[in-house]
Order: sequence, then structure tokens, then C-alpha cells
Amino acid sequence: MFFVALFTVWAVVSSCMTALVAAAPKNNLPSSNNKYTTVAGYFLQDESSTNASTFSFLDTNFGLINRTYPSDAKYDPKGKKTQWQRFANQVFRLNREAPHGTQYKLLYMGRHGEGYHNAAESYYGTPAWNCYYSPIDGNGTVTWADARITPKGVAQALTVNAFWASEIKNQKIPTPRSYYTSPLTRCLETANLTFGGLKLPSQHPFVPIVKEFFREGISGHTCDRRGTRSYIRSAFPNYQIEAGFSETDQLWQAYHAETQLDQDIRSKAVLDDVFISDRETYLSITSHSGEIASLLRGEKA
Repeated sequence: MFFVALFTVWAVVSSCMTALVAAAPKNNLPSSNNKYTTVAGYFLQDESSTNASTFSFLDTNFGLINRTYPSDAKYDPKGKKTQWQRFANQVFRLNREAPHGTQYKLLYMGRHGEGYHNAAESYYGTPAWNCYYSPIDGNGTVTWADARITPKGVAQALTVNAFWASEIKNQKIPTPRSYYTSPLTRCLETANLTFGGLKLPSQHPFVPIVKEFFREGISGHTCDRRGTRSYIRSAFPNYQIEAGFSETDQLWQAYHAETQLDQDIRSKAVLDDVFISDRETYLSITSHSGEIASLLRGEKA
């Protein structure tokens, strides 16, 4: 799945949500009181008329609505710019004219491609998966603990890569200036396949930051247990790992799961961290369906 949100979100597997997000402090209080708002009117994913089950970001320019902007008159009087170029100028104007303490960011949030845990749940059925198979590491043939992506998942990510290449060449889409990823292998692999080999600005290369709190909702399923810091460093040497990242997974426990409220609290915390520490406007987050949903709930909190 691919979501895009002003707050932009996409999902590698089947869909893309794009949105614009505005963040502002409440009464100048600390970062935990930041308020996030999705700015409607820019992406089809925000429209009530959009059917999420049939929507395809591949067929809709990432969902960017074909419309004019107040900034068009001066920026593109002859109508020669692409929709994405005009949108980028509109975002620039929004940030320039925003009240003190308010900032707009476009978040490209991509879900990982199909993992072996997804394939196993489909094969065994959800009841058997939840009751028996998910707490173990694999079936002797396939391992789904900290699952890698399947060949189908690889193909999904490469499809998105080709789409990005087309959008960069033909639509002049603003590429991410910063990249973030969940520490789970399926996201580490998906991010690399999605953005590897693209013609990116030399000053903003694909060097993702691994952040603990962008991980999937923590359950007793072994697919949600991450690898060690040493493993990530060895398998993905060009990735940066955030400060304070523990060698072993300190959050996962067998047969225990975090509540939705707990997940939403950490999702809000990682959004605060990113919005405070990263001044870039265009950000990529490679994560999970459950975590992306949590980030969006945090936006409404």
C-alpha cells in the first residue's frame, strides 16, 4: 500500500493516500502538545467520494487532485507547469505565510510489500495464524519472525520504484528530502527497493533513518520482533540508526501486545520528534498499515 498526506501517505501493496499536514503548538506548550491537522482539498485520498477499496495511486498521480491554486497566477501564468510543480509552489506559499509556530509537511508514507508473515496468514487463515502460527518463528520451511518480503512483495516495491521514476521525470514531483523507516526487515527492504536507483537530488540522497517508534503495533507475533542493531547495521550499511537505538528489541514480549492507546502515544511522540528535529518539508516514512493508521489517528488527536 502507498499513502500520501499534506500529511501525504502511500501504500506499496495496493493503495496510496496523499495528504498535507500542518503542525502547530497549542498555546506555546512543549512538543507533546503539538496539534497535527490534515489539510483537505489536495489529495483524492481525503475525499469522502473516494472508494478506498478500488482507489489506485498508480492511476491518479499519487492522488493529487487536478485543480488550480491561489499561487498559480504569479507562478505559472502561461500554464506550462505540471500539477506537482504548482502544488509544490503552493506548499511553499503556505509555509511562507503560516503563523509563527505552524509548519506544513508532505509525508509520503509507504507500507511495506507483502511479507512472509502476510503470506502465512493467508495460507493458514487468520484464526489458525493468531492462535498457533504467529507466536512461533516459522514452519520449518519459511521464517516469518521479523519477516522479509516475498517475491510478490519485491515486485510490488519495484512497481512503486518505476512509478516514482516516471513521476520524477514527467511530473517533476518533489522527492523526499528526508527518509525514515521502521526497524523491521520488511520495511528496511521495501524502502531500499522503492527508492534505490532513482534520480534524486545529490544534496538529498536516499539515506534513511531507522526509528524505533515507526514500527508496527507491537504484538506477541514474532513478525513484530525486530532484529538486533548489529544485524541492521550489517544488512543495511548505508542506513542511519537513530541515537539511543538498543542492540536488542526491548519492546517486544512473547504473548504480550501494546494497546491501541499506547501505540498512538508512541506514534504521536515520533511525529513530534520528526517535526521538531527535521526542518524539511517533504518526508518519506516506510512503515506498516497499523502504524500508518496510528499516525493518522494521532493527527486527529
